Amino acid sequence: MPYIDFHNHYYPPEYLDVLRQSSSLDVTEDDEGNPVVHYPGDYNIVVPGHRDIAFRDRVLADEGVDRQVLTFTSPGVHVERPELAVAWGRLVNDALAKIVQTRGARFTALATLPLNDPAASVAELTRAVEDLGLPGAMLFSNVNGTPLADARFEPLYRKADELEAVLFIHPHHPLGVETMTEYWLMPLVGFLADTTLAAAHLVFAGVPERYPRITWVLGHLGGAIPYLAERLDRGHRAFAECRKHIASPPSEYLRRFYYDTVNFDIEAIKLALAFAGPDHVLAGSDYPHQIGSLRLMREAIDGLPIAEDQKEAIRSGNARRILHLDG
Repeated sequence: MPYIDFHNHYYPPEYLDVLRQSSSLDVTEDDEGNPVVHYPGDYNIVVPGHRDIAFRDRVLADEGVDRQVLTFTSPGVHVERPELAVAWGRLVNDALAKIVQTRGARFTALATLPLNDPAASVAELTRAVEDLGLPGAMLFSNVNGTPLADARFEPLYRKADELEAVLFIHPHHPLGVETMTEYWLMPLVGFLADTTLAAAHLVFAGVPERYPRITWVLGHLGGAIPYLAERLDRGHRAFAECRKHIASPPSEYLRRFYYDTVNFDIEAIKLALAFAGPDHVLAGSDYPHQIGSLRLMREAIDGLPIAEDQKEAIRSGNARRILHLDG
């Protein structure tokens, strides 16, 4: 029962080095010597699994996970000055590509982009796909408050469509974060809301319709998209503005998106399966964040009341298909 974990996060040590030296962000250490990266509303404790690829390799072997799709994580390079964002994006992607080159049986990766410089993002996506051999990129759900549906990103989507790239939307620093500083409300609620908002905005703005060769993936089971899709369709019927850029109801585009299983509630996954189908759901763990779990990922998928071939598609088959993985 091979597993490909689509949703997990990694900080290359090279990035942590420059972050300590040059970033405006606060980087401290916890009592165990782990770096702690602070940003508004949240912080990440950078445990060995985040930064030590050999350690991570051993964990995956112990946990029965065959391969991971490495992605960068918050706060992202786009929170830095554009010139730093461009340089650090290249640094991160070079580090990810080196891991894929040397440990490709265990890891593939999605690029990170300097999204606060849209033109540089086009160039970096092109380099990542054509020169580094990465299948696409992770996008954060907003870019310093600018929505992904903003016209400034149109050239990026045009290039991604030309490259037939995978674009994985991961939440980041939702608007209104100042109301989410208690009880970890930002990652627990705000992240899901921001993913939902980004996906709905992209669809209503017509981005997936104009660029049908992009493969879109939503983190955390799509936020509330499977739950709210019918309401978005009602908006399409009711409001002329919601029909301006799209010919079909929003749910028709959203069913073409992929949804990872970083919601370990079997009933929630069943709703995503009913909405998008078992050929559009991907295994995901959120490892090694405090809230992630390789074990819960496996237990949730293994416990689904569906046919074994559908479980196999979720465990690895769907990821293998969209990422063009061999073996």
